[in-house]
Amino acid sequence: MVISRKSPREIECMREAGAVVAEALALCERLARPGVTTEELDRNVESLIVKKKGVPLFKGYRGYPASICASINEEVVHGIPGPRPLKNGDILSVDVGVRVGSYCGDAARTIAVGDISKEAKRLISVCETSLTRAIETIRADMRLSTISRAVQLYVESQGCSVVRKYTGHGIGREMHEDPQVPNFVAAGAPDPVLPSGVVLAIEPMVNAGNENVEVLEDGWTVVTKDRSLSAHFEHTVAITENGPDVLTVLSA
Repeated sequence: MVISRKSPREIECMREAGAVVAEALALCERLARPGVTTEELDRNVESLIVKKKGVPLFKGYRGYPASICASINEEVVHGIPGPRPLKNGDILSVDVGVRVGSYCGDAARTIAVGDISKEAKRLISVCETSLTRAIETIRADMRLSTISRAVQLYVESQGCSVVRKYTGHGIGREMHEDPQVPNFVAAGAPDPVLPSGVVLAIEPMVNAGNENVEVLEDGWTVVTKDRSLSAHFEHTVAITENGPDVLTVLSA
């Protein structure tokens, strides 16, 4: 495992990419209404990214065909945008990755489409809060497991489950760098110390039912095995001597 530390200049470059990611997610939140298709969202996001002189990281990655991942209801991650129209009551998880210059940003959020159920609202809140709690733990020279434990303890205390098959990751010049960032603590798993300058994409994936998932025939879309609802939130976060610095937010 090789964990790279980014310089202050590199972190500022990543902030530029992160701001485009944040704009793209905000655009999806505005556009995601009943009757809108996920391929419409994808087209609009790709147009925005190109306008901002960015490159959509996902498009072409291992053959992935789109600029965003758009996962609806029981879909956990990696849903492929298509002609399916959103319906009132759906929850939509959108994941966006962007490269600006030589550096990457990656973030996700789950969006309510119209009026959603109490169960769906609660699931979204649990997932988003677990990410917030994980970010709040960040300090220079902490152990990776501190982040994982914060997510797992909160999610499970709320009667939900964390997906174990997919994790967060380091990020920088490449979308996926060391270390992997699990949303749970496993005995014997690597638990490196994380110094200032490390940048992580922290991304809880939380199911209303159990943790088990499977991949559909398209080879990409991950769904809950029990077909319960799933939510996904993610931020790109730099570890600094002063604590966490969230890079995937709208620029001032």
